[in-house]
Amino acid sequence: MKIDDENVTVAQESLTGTREHTHVEAISVQESNPHTSGDMEGSNVRADTKLLREQPGYTGEREALRHDADILMAEKNWRDALTVFTEWIGAYPEDEEAYLGAAQCLDMLNNFEQLEQITRVLLDLNPTLALALAYRARALQKLERLSEAKIANDQALLLDTNLPLAWINRSGLQLLQQKFAEALRSSERAIVLAPEDVRAWANRGMALLNSERLLEALDAFDHSLRFDPNALFSLQMRGEILCRLGRMRDVIPNARHALTLVPTDVMSMTQAIQALRALEQYEALQEVAHELIKVQPDNLFAWEHYMRGLRGSGNFEEANSALDHVLELDPRNVRFITMKADTLYRLQRYREAAGVAEQAIKLDYEYAPARRIREKAIKLMYQQKKK
Repeated sequence: MKIDDENVTVAQESLTGTREHTHVEAISVQESNPHTSGDMEGSNVRADTKLLREQPGYTGEREALRHDADILMAEKNWRDALTVFTEWIGAYPEDEEAYLGAAQCLDMLNNFEQLEQITRVLLDLNPTLALALAYRARALQKLERLSEAKIANDQALLLDTNLPLAWINRSGLQLLQQKFAEALRSSERAIVLAPEDVRAWANRGMALLNSERLLEALDAFDHSLRFDPNALFSLQMRGEILCRLGRMRDVIPNARHALTLVPTDVMSMTQAIQALRALEQYEALQEVAHELIKVQPDNLFAWEHYMRGLRGSGNFEEANSALDHVLELDPRNVRFITMKADTLYRLQRYREAAGVAEQAIKLDYEYAPARRIREKAIKLMYQQKKK
């Protein structure tokens, strides 16, 4: 499951509008869920463009840039497509199509600060462009400027009531406001308008999940993943539902897929750990828990399950060391103190086991497991003395 993180930075020339106050800084994109084609594909596209320019009937640079962008967008190579759109804007600074293409790329790359900036430029060029307002609303929503997002999205819907992105935005805002019935209706409207949009299905899934309609929510996230198998959020939510349904065998491949995309994803690691513990797959449990500890060194859940994986595999010496870390994080937990006593008992360190069990009893006199371990440890401790 261990794959290095990929941080992608795309630095291009500044995007500059035609008016003095319309300026967007150089685009710098850090992808939160990078699944873009590599440099080879981008190079091939530019080679194709060179051939295009040599063809009879070639009509200009704009068509060549559009040709590049269309291919890269079809491949979902958002990073290289953004490079093309930036070049396009540099050559044709009032071309709405180029700005809208760049906005789509920035949206897909989760670069919402730059998306907010570019929509300002675009709306300065055309204040009544509904799609630009919808992209602006999306950026503002992700930047947690919800009042502004709602205003921009309402304006978009006034201009175009059949704009899928605006209905996706509306359902997302309603989810944030915990208006789940309304969010469900808005997401269904978005699905009617854009039946293959991953976000529309994911919003439907969230509305259903928050209404405790788990099987319907699972079906919605399955639809989302049918259109994009690498949609991390849908994989995370699918895993959450499978855990709640107790379908632990299905959780593991779902989590493994998510972790091939983002190896440090805490939610997917946590789901995998829950499933592996339930299925008593202790070696895999300690492996995944150890990876989670690397990401979050003070994560009590991770340390507890790393320790449980070691104990389940019979590695009591290592489990004893892991328990020391667990108790550093939660020193007065009677259950963990008792597990420490039990581990010492299994290592035949009976005097220490009895002493640790006594600590647990002082914290909770009625805690039966600690009392039993103490009694057994004392009995065997005296038997060892007699020998």
